[in-house]
Parts: sequence; structure tokens; C-alpha cells
Amino acid sequence: MSGLIGRKIGMTSLFDANGKNIPCTVIEAGPCVVTQVRTEEVDGYGALQLGFDDKKAKSSNKALDGHFKKAGATAKKKVVEFQGFEGEFKLGDSISVDHFEEGEFVDVSGVSKGKGFQGVVKRHGFAGVGQATHGQHNRLRAPGSIGAASYPARVFKGMRMAGRMGGDKVKVQNLKVLKVVAEKNLLVVKGAIPGHKNAFVTIQK
Repeated sequence: MSGLIGRKIGMTSLFDANGKNIPCTVIEAGPCVVTQVRTEEVDGYGALQLGFDDKKAKSSNKALDGHFKKAGATAKKKVVEFQGFEGEFKLGDSISVDHFEEGEFVDVSGVSKGKGFQGVVKRHGFAGVGQATHGQHNRLRAPGSIGAASYPARVFKGMRMAGRMGGDKVKVQNLKVLKVVAEKNLLVVKGAIPGHKNAFVTIQK
């Protein structure tokens, strides 16, 4: 699917024609530079590699500098390949937020907020042991039993237990585009998207 790279700005809300308050997310989408063109003849598939957000020269290396120099662009922080673009594009072309239209639906991918090491109540929604009955005075958020007896004498793989939570690749599908602000490269979509403020996201049609 065709799309753009963007940055999550934050959340706000808009009122629709009926006066209903709609929660929405503001994304700085593009402009993205075409840094490589994949073709069927050379690569076996067609795609566009897009770059977004300039990187400091000291944070790049000669290999990357040479790659971006072919497109006449500076080094970029985020590079993603997209398929499904219509029309002809060449190295150095810029694709802006005008690629999207108000009213259409998009999929947004990003890395969710990392929450560190969490227990089963927060991580998996366990209820805990419950009330302080049957002598339970400090077990309200405990996982409880995690296995059987001498058979099978082990804990099954996939058992929901405490551990690292968040920091996963997440895609939220079918978010409605409420507004496109072309002069500021802003895209306003309905609902929430993964990631912290200023996190990179990919928006796909």
C-alpha cells in the first residue's frame, strides 16, 4: 500500500457537523523524499523508498551519505519502503501530505510506548486473587497458580506472566482522515495511534 512517513504530534479533539466531540491525533506527514526506486527488472518488485526528517551530518556515515546523495537529498533519520504508488516517480521527488484526502481511511503503524516490567494485572488484565478472604492479605495482584501437578511437571509455553510490556510494533487500521492541512504538512486522523509524542509512524492507504 502507498503511504508516507510521519511524526506523531499529539492528540486533540474536533467537533463534527452534529456537534459530537471526536478524539483525534495530529500527525506531521511528510514531505518525504524518494531515495530509491525499486523496479521489477532490477529488484524483482516495484516500490519506492522514502526518507523523512533530516539527520545531523555527524550522525551519518559515508555509505548513507552516498546513498542519499544520489537522490540529491541530505541524510534522513527514517527510511521506509512503500508499494502501490500510482504514477511515475524518480529519485529526489518529494511526496507531501496531499497524497491523502479528507474522508478516506488509512492504517497507521508505530512502536507502542514502552512500560517496562509489569505484573499480570496491568500486562494481561488479570483480576488478582480478589477480596481478603480465605486468609489472603497480601496477594491481591498475584498471578496465582501457573502449572499443574507432577504431570505435566512443567509450565506450558505462552503462559501469561509478568514481564516487559509495550515497545511493540502496532498497526491501527481504518482510521478516518478528518482534516488535511497541506500548508503545515499536518494530517488529522480519528482516534489514537501507537507511540509517544514525536515518535515516527507510517501512514498507509
